[in-house]
Amino acid sequence: MGAKADLLEPWGAYLAQDRRRSPHTVRAYLATAARLIDAVAPQDWAALARIDAKDLRTHLAARRNDGIGNVSAARELSALKAFLTFAREKSGIAQALPPRLKGPRVKKGLPRPVTPDEAVNLAAMVEEDASRPWIGARDRAVLLLLYGAGLRIAEALSLSGAVLPLGETLVVTGKGGKQRMVPLLPIVRDGIADYLAKCPWPMERDKALFRGAKGGALAQGVVQKAVARARVVLGLPATATPHALRHSFATHLLGAGADLRSLQELLGHASLSSTQIYTRVDAATMLDVYRNAHPRERGADKTAGNRPNGADASS
Repeated sequence: MGAKADLLEPWGAYLAQDRRRSPHTVRAYLATAARLIDAVAPQDWAALARIDAKDLRTHLAARRNDGIGNVSAARELSALKAFLTFAREKSGIAQALPPRLKGPRVKKGLPRPVTPDEAVNLAAMVEEDASRPWIGARDRAVLLLLYGAGLRIAEALSLSGAVLPLGETLVVTGKGGKQRMVPLLPIVRDGIADYLAKCPWPMERDKALFRGAKGGALAQGVVQKAVARARVVLGLPATATPHALRHSFATHLLGAGADLRSLQELLGHASLSSTQIYTRVDAATMLDVYRNAHPRERGADKTAGNRPNGADASS
């Protein structure tokens, strides 16, 4: 076995077995590591662990010359730092620290909407990439709530067992303690039911609906990290965040004919001006438009039959 294979095989095994990453994620991380090995030609773990910021900067500059953008460069830097941290541990060189290097700036702004198919694929990928089936079902259910009901991630994670059993609507407590009622599509209810069937923790009225790996309330960062991994595999931009799913909910409904006032109620905005950033369409009544216009409602039966089996990532 050559030096390159000697370095890549343990890395791939670590990602797949210890970190329980999906085959897609493992392939992406291995490809990134292989490009670095081709560029710097290290012969062993010790040589790899000694790669410094200058070496990494030179490699990333070459990748930029290949035409990759800021988002891809930032993604590669993150994967390379993980690989070099692994190399440091394998080398046994305590003083060999991973290079400190800031990634390129990724312009922030209003989250761009994803397409309906991208939203469903993102939910499916977090399920597939999870460390355990129940965690995958949980993360998928959270994302379906964000895209299918327009919830903020904080609102979804603040739900308790008191919302059970689920009906066709859900009362959500938003910013400032303001409550609103949102319809629940069949695909959203089914996603939550799938999670409940697999969750190892008993549901209690005063406990969080969505649980972490140790049984406590699920943290936002766990969902955000799962989405970040999934979007890398799917090739989605860094703007494909949990909040972007809520933005997509609004954008797709407005594009299909929902009026701003109805959408304001669904989103829980205190003022119409907050809703107007999404677009300038108006018409119809809230629940009718919701049920007739939402892309996932129209395809609910077809989509429900194609739900992937899952295993995903994090606590």
